[in-house]
Amino acid sequence: MSKQTGPYTSDGTAIRALARAIGTLVQTDGDHNTSIPALTLHRRSGPTEPLHCIYNLGLGVVAQGDKQVLLGDESIDYGPGQSMLTTIDLPVVSHVTRASRAEPFLGMMLTLDVRSIVQMASEMDEPRPRREDASRSISFEVLDADLLDALVRLVTLLGQPALVPGLAPLIQQEVILRLLTGPHGPQLRRLVTAGSPSQQIAKAVAWLKQNFVQALHGDELADRAHMSPSTFRQHFRALTGVSPLQYQKQLRLQEARQLMLNENLDAGSAGGRVGYESPSQFSREYSRLFGAPPQRDVTRMRLAPVATASPRRASSRPATRGTGPRHRSTRTSLGSR
Repeated sequence: MSKQTGPYTSDGTAIRALARAIGTLVQTDGDHNTSIPALTLHRRSGPTEPLHCIYNLGLGVVAQGDKQVLLGDESIDYGPGQSMLTTIDLPVVSHVTRASRAEPFLGMMLTLDVRSIVQMASEMDEPRPRREDASRSISFEVLDADLLDALVRLVTLLGQPALVPGLAPLIQQEVILRLLTGPHGPQLRRLVTAGSPSQQIAKAVAWLKQNFVQALHGDELADRAHMSPSTFRQHFRALTGVSPLQYQKQLRLQEARQLMLNENLDAGSAGGRVGYESPSQFSREYSRLFGAPPQRDVTRMRLAPVATASPRRASSRPATRGTGPRHRSTRTSLGSR
């Protein structure tokens, strides 16, 4: 497994200001909604078990503490002053690695509006990525001072509720502009470059999310992306860290887990609902991903404590995955970024 780390920002004053703003607003552990719908704040008083989640289009920032993200066979550590941008729905395993009651993990997550990105990118003179280029759909960069200042202003604005409706959209637009012109810019512009591999894979991922119950026939996804099967698989794995079939399987199993938890379905019914024709195959693949047969896993999750979570990023209780990390199960969840 490869490991990447990045330098932390040298602007300690600014990142501490962001940590103070988040810490003042969230006094309890969990994932907290705010009056700005796209913004959630996160707090943990100790290291957490690795949790399985799907990151959506958005910007995650650590203000205090450290996190680790596992993507495929990569392990990426990031901490105060670093930002993480994801441009398509991405299955990862994520956990807080450094936090304490005296110095809790504090972070924020800002979901981004693709329509705003498209509009702003079209009005800019920044060089566009070449259409044939592809890159990972996740990037980690040190926050520059201007972007960090915008994020501090966005969080502190929560303390002035009367100003949120008028100012929050303007600061969110500023954040997108600074992302497009900063280190994350090439990746973000690649997402909206017509005909680029990244855009075509993003469309395929969106289709999979809506149709994961359906069986995949031959090279159906490659045809939808207007790519040869080998090129499609290469770009898909480069962007998501897994193959199309593995991606579909994770969507199915996470949805089945939620159905058993939230609708009290038995394993056979949940497996059938998400597209499995064989109960034994469903049980085998479920056990392989979550570390226990469906019924035992769901029982364990119901007995485990649960952290506060936002409706936009609803979380479930952690469950072991054999000798590997624990997971959070949710098809559209971000969890704590």
